[in-house]
Amino acid sequence: MPEIARFYGIVIKLFFGDHPPPHFHAVYGEHVGLFSIDTLEMIEGDLPSRAKKLVIEWATLNKGEMKKMWDAQEFHKLPPLE
Repeated sequence: MPEIARFYGIVIKLFFGDHPPPHFHAVYGEHVGLFSIDTLEMIEGDLPSRAKKLVIEWATLNKGEMKKMWDAQEFHKLPPLE
């Protein structure tokens, strides 16, 4: 699964052609969260509250680009949360 961003110990991954709905994975240590690209809600997972908030903050800024990547199946890195 390609890594598209990394910040504050959180790794964001996206796999093209994966199962619907369009989503991305956030990995923080041994914790993993699966987030909807459309709604930015955590569909499943066990991310700590602070990490979840950071992921949602980052995803809000990059939602459009992630949706384009999912639809076009073209991978590129996105900027980290600063």
